[in-house]
Amino acid sequence: MIPRMLRPTTHRDLRGKFEIFGQKLESPILIAPVGVQTIFHHDKELGVAEVAREIGIPYILSTASSSSIEEVAEANGDGTRWYQLYWPQDHEITKSVSPPITQSISLHVSPMEICGLTHSVSGWKLLRRAKSNGFKVLVVTLDTWALAWRPADLDNAYIPFASGIGDQTGFSDPAFRAKFAKLYDNKTPEDDVFLASRQWEADVFSGAAHTWEELDLIKAEWDGPIVLKGIQHIEDAKKAAEMGMDGIVVSNHGGRQLDGAIGSLEVLPEIVEAVGDKLTVLFDSGIRTGVDVIKALCLGAKGVLIGRYFDLEQLLGRRGKANWVQTDLDQSMGLAGIKTIADCNRSMIRRVQYGGDTISSL
Repeated sequence: MIPRMLRPTTHRDLRGKFEIFGQKLESPILIAPVGVQTIFHHDKELGVAEVAREIGIPYILSTASSSSIEEVAEANGDGTRWYQLYWPQDHEITKSVSPPITQSISLHVSPMEICGLTHSVSGWKLLRRAKSNGFKVLVVTLDTWALAWRPADLDNAYIPFASGIGDQTGFSDPAFRAKFAKLYDNKTPEDDVFLASRQWEADVFSGAAHTWEELDLIKAEWDGPIVLKGIQHIEDAKKAAEMGMDGIVVSNHGGRQLDGAIGSLEVLPEIVEAVGDKLTVLFDSGIRTGVDVIKALCLGAKGVLIGRYFDLEQLLGRRGKANWVQTDLDQSMGLAGIKTIADCNRSMIRRVQYGGDTISSL
């Protein structure tokens, strides 16, 4: 940061005329989609959704939620909420509210074989559930069609989905429940949580990649703004604009997907320069403080997603103070000589290469 002095910044304006996709917001901060929030606090996603409404910032619900779409919508009330989709593979059910099961599989077939024979039963149904429950913007995550190799999770045997944790979106979905009953002799997910979890995860994280052309299927099923999350290459950003997307999230999934992927902030400026006048560019990954938010805004982001820190607020039992990042942003703007969000620009920052940033010897 390069602070400016003797400016009238006693009172700052985080809002002003600030809006994203026609929605007026209290600040440029959004709560990122974080799955399995029950591991942080017994209130799960519901507590964070309530806080988001109270402090006036958008809440983005993850497909890997430990609460249902309907429960989160109720907790969020009249707040602003977006829905994040882990994109399934099955396109045959696009126009079907509750698609029929067209393939009967013997109960003697192993779960792994079933995972290979079937696809998602409720991807498009999820969009309709989200839309009918007041979710205004669809965030399609592109970088997690298969889960990455995560040594820390493996070392700790951390597989929450296997025990049904983070599967509530599927377990509460009528179409998925009907499919599961059809495949497994009228069982419910509650009858065999492990088996149901494997079936749901095979649907959501299919291990099969999508193509740009398939975005037309999503556009046909969602009549609101569509944002692609996980963009890090300038050509992908241009392609998103070409495909008529409304926005992108420059993100490396918090460093949890591709090991060695470039830091999101590193590519943000060039992506903004290439497509910033064509679609809304948001930023995600690594935001911890108000100054972090300012830096992303100065580099051209229109909004910033923050995930784990809001969840940690719940873990610490400090829900009433969950707007501390906004407070930090407000105070830091004042000290930097920035009065409004619109004043966050390149002149306020400079990249400095410190000695410890490079390898001193080989």
